[in-house]
Amino acid sequence: MNDWWMLVTADCLAKLNTDAATGLSEQESQRRLAEHGPNELQAARRVSPWVLFLQQFKNVLIIILIIATALSAFLGHEIEAIAIAIIVLLAVLLGFVQEYRAERAIEALRQMAAPTANVIRDGRETNIPARELVQGDVIILRTGDKIPADARLIEAVNLQIEEAALTGESVPVEKNTAPIDSPNPALGDRRNIAYAGTAATYGRGRAVIVATGMNTEFGKIARMLQTVETGRTPLQENLDKVGRALAWAALVIVTIIVALGLMRGQPFVEMLIFGVALAVAVVPEALPAVVTISLAIGVQRMVRRHALMRRLSAVETLGSTSVICSDKTGTLTKDEMTVRKVYVAGKVLDVSGAGYEPQGQFSLNGAPFEPSAGLKQFLQSATLASDAHIVRNESDSHWGIKGDPTEGALVVAAAKIGLDKTDLDARFPRVNEIPFTSETKRMTTLHTAQQGVIACSKGALEVILYSCAKQLTDNGETMLGAAGRTVILEAAHRMAGEAMRVLAVASKSNATLESAEREMTFLGFVGMIDPPRPEAEGAVRTCENAGIKVVMITGDHPITAQAIARELGILKTGRVVTGDELEAMPDAELEREVQNIEVYARVSPAHKLRVVTALQKKGQIVAMTGDGVNDAPALKKADIGIAMGITGTDVSKEAAAMMLTDDNFASIVAAVEEGRGIFSNIKKYLMYLLSSNLGEIGLMGVATLAGMPLPLSAVQILFVNLFTDGLPALALAVDPPETDLMHRGPRNPRTGIFTRPVVALMMVGGIWSTIVNLCLFVWALHSGRSNQEAMTMTFMSLVLIQFFKAYNFRSDRHSVMKQPFANKWLNRAILMELLVLVLIVYLPFLHRPFGTYSLPLVDWVIIILLAFTVSPVLELVKWWERRGYCRYAVQ
Repeated sequence: MNDWWMLVTADCLAKLNTDAATGLSEQESQRRLAEHGPNELQAARRVSPWVLFLQQFKNVLIIILIIATALSAFLGHEIEAIAIAIIVLLAVLLGFVQEYRAERAIEALRQMAAPTANVIRDGRETNIPARELVQGDVIILRTGDKIPADARLIEAVNLQIEEAALTGESVPVEKNTAPIDSPNPALGDRRNIAYAGTAATYGRGRAVIVATGMNTEFGKIARMLQTVETGRTPLQENLDKVGRALAWAALVIVTIIVALGLMRGQPFVEMLIFGVALAVAVVPEALPAVVTISLAIGVQRMVRRHALMRRLSAVETLGSTSVICSDKTGTLTKDEMTVRKVYVAGKVLDVSGAGYEPQGQFSLNGAPFEPSAGLKQFLQSATLASDAHIVRNESDSHWGIKGDPTEGALVVAAAKIGLDKTDLDARFPRVNEIPFTSETKRMTTLHTAQQGVIACSKGALEVILYSCAKQLTDNGETMLGAAGRTVILEAAHRMAGEAMRVLAVASKSNATLESAEREMTFLGFVGMIDPPRPEAEGAVRTCENAGIKVVMITGDHPITAQAIARELGILKTGRVVTGDELEAMPDAELEREVQNIEVYARVSPAHKLRVVTALQKKGQIVAMTGDGVNDAPALKKADIGIAMGITGTDVSKEAAAMMLTDDNFASIVAAVEEGRGIFSNIKKYLMYLLSSNLGEIGLMGVATLAGMPLPLSAVQILFVNLFTDGLPALALAVDPPETDLMHRGPRNPRTGIFTRPVVALMMVGGIWSTIVNLCLFVWALHSGRSNQEAMTMTFMSLVLIQFFKAYNFRSDRHSVMKQPFANKWLNRAILMELLVLVLIVYLPFLHRPFGTYSLPLVDWVIIILLAFTVSPVLELVKWWERRGYCRYAVQ
């Protein structure tokens, strides 16, 4: 957009070659439409759904599983092949659905455009589809109209426009036609411009279109959404690394073992089947399923805590979030103007309660204040001079208002002392009024009362104050002189310094329409603000305890933002930066200073995107909350975008990865805890499964290299890997979260899943399993037992060791004795598998397919004692790690 705000209206019309009275001709508008295109947002070139679907197969682990499926089917293992195929299909479909939904953000922007517009063509007002508007068209704006394109106002009569979705302003903005002497004012300060996607809430006006389609501020946001690339989550990166490592491990190990078997003269087909079994043992086939189940169950728990995930893969990102960039209006605050202080009869009263619920108390210096006659008269006059009404939603009992938010705050304050708007209107019927204008900055209403006609006026303090000759005190009405006005102004300035909006009220008895606004009695003034959510302060404090920094990014005024940030504990020692300062700051300087900035005020969508990008370049994992169209690009760019479900626009919801169903900042903390728990459970599963696989491969590899008989058959290996490993792993995926999760700092995603304690436990568990099982197999062979009995003992020992490890791996730092049986699903899985193992050992018809033998009691005693030894060994590693003596180095 050119600097249309700097030009007088005549110059704007001349530059656009149009006329304020007649507008464009139909012929000229068609020519411009053909030249510049329709007034609509253009979707980026959409990726074909088939391409999105096929891209899901560009994953090492998926490729490995497909190969394993094909080989299993070829070799006659139909059940294994079907199970693996279902897992692959589930993982692919989930990824496809998530990416397909993510492409809908631009479509939501297109739907927000105004469908029709009132335009002047050839001197006549007509209603046309908004997509046919062109630069130079003159449009008519009335209360309730949605602005169809960016336009320079050429006429504004009490015009107010709601711009919260674009700028973050919590109240409608008063518009005018005066030029602005600034080369680059913030969006919220361009009072002579009306933006596409916003709506007129009061008054009327006329404007000339200066930008359409992708050239509007909405269009710029759409273009940013098209160009923002969403990075892969740490979990996706880690699992890709695991998949590649396992692929190479499977190839090397299987090749060596099969080659050695062939060199010893074993049949080729037998070794091929054995090689497939080993390959399946190396690759954790259940990995996508367990990850999906972990995420899905975590998502269900999040829904119960008012957080709805749109992308499953982004859930674990919450666990490593180190910075939350939060919008102010509607996120940290209620987006409901509330009276916080009242100045009446020389006293400053505090008002409790937040939002539009008529619950709260008045207090003086911390002590309850019984409503005085002066307070009642003040709030009665303020209510009579207002048009807003309190309403209560029948479905959810939520309180709201109909009308102007500022008037709503006054009506709610009156209701807190029992003054009902409907009752007052009935007792004092309105007979006339002098409407608010941007020039007079006040509204006055006249009402009939027992003592005659009374006038009630509310508006800007200076305007109201200097129209008053008297003031209300505890002793009744007294004359108002210069000294009295000075006292009132000083009190008002102190209130304004606390980022409150000041509004004064006056009244007059025996008033007429001509004299209503002269010689009035000053009743007092209020200080109102969009207050912080009551639970937001505690949520910010919890984030701080969890090592998460909260940053406020808002389009609101710096003074307001600073006051709210201080009250919530966000602003401590850091800087407050405005959009203008950010605009003048080079990227290099922003990257240096971004860690020290705690509040950003009067910022644009591009600024929010810059801040998120700068934080990410500093290695931070960034969560961005927001509810407006202006938040969408930053929501998409952030590692985890969090939209507001109630007040949020469709655009912000589609661009975000998570949505808060109660618009409550505190719900983010609950979601972070769930995210940390989910990643912790995935780590437990991987630690358990890879340690078990390491024990299996170690046993088979050492036995093969030593020239010994194979300790396990191919069927036994497949059974262990597909059944015995599977259920405990799934149970670990739903393990209850550890109690100290929110007392730890954010997980560094660069360390990956395999931290030093994880690798230590995994390696020691696998090596110890190899040693115990190999020794048991050798001893059994040399003790006179048959080869089948020795293989059965080794098979049982391997399975029981993995059962013990499942309990040890419930934590990589805490002892197994700390609530050892808290995971009821693990207990059930182990009991069920023990029953199956007993059947495999003692049912004769299962002996042949599984190669098992009915073991005597003495064999069971030996197996259980040896298998149990893994538990104290792993506990010793945990103790060693806690003491800081372990020297495993993990890159």
